[in-house]
Amino acid sequence: MQRRTSLIATAAIAAFTLLGSPLAQAQDKTNIKVGVTAGPHAQIMEAVKKAAAKDGLAITVVEFSDYVQPNAALAAGDLDANSYQHKPYLDQQIADRGYKFTSVASTVTFPIGIYSKKIKKLADLKPGARVGIPNDPTNGGRVLLLLQEQGLIKLKGSAGLKATPLDVAENPKKLRFVELDAAQLPRSLDDLDAAAINTNYALPAGLNPSKDAIAIEGPKGPYANILVVRTADQKQPWVAKFVKAYRSPEVRAFIKDEFKGSVVADF
Repeated sequence: MQRRTSLIATAAIAAFTLLGSPLAQAQDKTNIKVGVTAGPHAQIMEAVKKAAAKDGLAITVVEFSDYVQPNAALAAGDLDANSYQHKPYLDQQIADRGYKFTSVASTVTFPIGIYSKKIKKLADLKPGARVGIPNDPTNGGRVLLLLQEQGLIKLKGSAGLKATPLDVAENPKKLRFVELDAAQLPRSLDDLDAAAINTNYALPAGLNPSKDAIAIEGPKGPYANILVVRTADQKQPWVAKFVKAYRSPEVRAFIKDEFKGSVVADF
């Protein structure tokens, strides 16, 4: 009898230990916090929240005003996932900061556009014009590639996706590149001759990429946004539910109806 009682107690302790462990809690997670940047990413995540609720997953949407904090918060454990960055940016963040993150799904593409309050087309840029570009390597490089495509500059052959102004080999108009935080570019447009603005910041600033951009990136390319989680969590059941909700027909329909081509679903 004593041996049997001991075995039952041991089993009970083991079960309690397992159920109380972080692993069990992660497996049983029904509430998650997801970081997004304000604007379209936040709007889309509200639609995802509704879809996820049908599958028993509650999402708390946490908004940020820059591109740095959502990854820092995910690494610190303050978030369970984030949705705001493309793969080249994530790769650079992992290389720079050592994050243990994994992309679990592609989501949407925000074609980056160039805007101006002073000119109607890029060809009208005067010599020495000041052009604002994002100050992170991947989005800054993205803009320089767009300017090269438009025939305004030529980059070194080795520049790749992370080109910087130092990689500009030919600059006939001697354009001056003003590197700013991406979120600051819409507010700086009055002081610049032109500025390249990510769509998730352009739309809240009242800029319509399809109507107001004087040049815009094509929809195909390596810049699809992604859902990111800590690598240790990538196989947890809640991740699959989260991905399913984001890539649901109702979220796809919301993206199409709300943004009318300014944001493109990659699923």
